[in-house]
Amino acid sequence: MLQVQVVKRQGDFVLEALFAAPTPGVIALFGRSGSGKTTLVNIISGLLAPDRGDVRLDGEVLTDTLTGVALPVERRRIGYVFQDGRLFPHLSAEGNLRYGEKRARGVPHAIAFDEVVQLLGLAGLMARRPHELSGGERQRVALGRALLAQPRLLLLDEPLAALDVARREEVLPYLEALRDQLSIPMVYVSHQFDEVLRLATHLVLLGEGKVLAEGPVQEVSLRPELQAIVGSDQVGAVVDGVVTRLDAAQGSAELAVGTGTLTLSLRDTRPGARVRLHVLARDVILATQPVQGVSVRNALASTVIALRPDDPGMVLVTVDVGGALVLARITENARAALRLRAGDAVWTLIKAASTRGHAYTMRPR
Repeated sequence: MLQVQVVKRQGDFVLEALFAAPTPGVIALFGRSGSGKTTLVNIISGLLAPDRGDVRLDGEVLTDTLTGVALPVERRRIGYVFQDGRLFPHLSAEGNLRYGEKRARGVPHAIAFDEVVQLLGLAGLMARRPHELSGGERQRVALGRALLAQPRLLLLDEPLAALDVARREEVLPYLEALRDQLSIPMVYVSHQFDEVLRLATHLVLLGEGKVLAEGPVQEVSLRPELQAIVGSDQVGAVVDGVVTRLDAAQGSAELAVGTGTLTLSLRDTRPGARVRLHVLARDVILATQPVQGVSVRNALASTVIALRPDDPGMVLVTVDVGGALVLARITENARAALRLRAGDAVWTLIKAASTRGHAYTMRPR
């Protein structure tokens, strides 16, 4: 468990953060620029002292202003990966990795050098200097160096922010591999929601120095505080499913979601794999009767849980599709015509091509 309760004033900006997140997993700090994300990770790392409060990791006190505890940075065993990687320019990729190893002297080695090289795909880069590496390759080496220091917590402060789209897509699978194959808790700072969707297990929303909401990604995806950050077009539910059938020829898969089944466009998976879906509210259709003769592949028997006003003239409807919750955005006129109320039985139609799915197989601790 990572427990944080801190206050820090910097000029006119005041950070007041309170959250508790389970470990291992990826704890995403998400919010607009200037919301306090980097200040918060610097406090967790020990690089910045809070004015008051405490930070605890798996029961150990790292900082407690009331009792005067302030564990030095070097004794916290926390790895930190910055936006630019900050590799030593005079060392090769292997030299940078070996430097991480040296920092772990006297510490039990849970992560081996060869394991890191294989996990991050670094074998072909070992002799190159940082200036000979692409941005994505430098970040992978920086990740490897941090891992070889044998951290018990890894902080990643917008590690993909300086990369173009192609390089981001190159690095993201390696971050997924770290989450799925290692048991090291991670705090991931980002203002890109697609990164959070792919990586996070616990989401902390920050706005103007305050925690707006926090909890499992699936729960926070339904919160109105998130909509205020990502905008109406990106509002949707995050749900987990298990692959039950694969059609490689069509590039589609069937997933068990709650007590229902969804068909979606998904490749490079296997039966039994756990998959996380992002179902956008704008792509969900509600019907009060079974629908036939339409191209939509998914029609699930559902129950209306709640309705709340959305953009002018619009309503967000939360529906239970058999144990999983999704959001549908409909017009106020449609709500009135369908006479929708909480508790009503409806059919939820979801387009197979509009869902975004990512494999998710985090190893238990």
